[in-house]
Amino acid sequence: MKIAPIRNEKDYQKALKRLDEIFDGKKGTEKGDELEILSILIDRYENDNFPIGMPDPIEAIKFRMEQMGMKQKDLAELVGFKSRVSEILNKKRKLTLEMIRKLNTVLHIPTEVLIQDY
Repeated sequence: MKIAPIRNEKDYQKALKRLDEIFDGKKGTEKGDELEILSILIDRYENDNFPIGMPDPIEAIKFRMEQMGMKQKDLAELVGFKSRVSEILNKKRKLTLEMIRKLNTVLHIPTEVLIQDY
């Protein structure tokens, strides 16, 4: 097992190739240990070089509503009037702290996403 830091695209591609070769490594074996360490290195390289930003709060709400089969009237039960929901979804009204808490609890959208400016 020869593991080295991933510093560039060439190292990254080499690590991905090796990961594919040892993907069936069993935990507690030499291959399994190499697989675990290599996975950590690849994850770190990807997070540093290909960061994924957080989604827009309103788009996250719409997406989650779609996933859960919710309509605007369902969301009105959480945040108030149907007209208020329309204003929020059209970005004409900001989310309040109370709304953020309810959306987090019911829709399971992280507060880090909901508190972003939009």
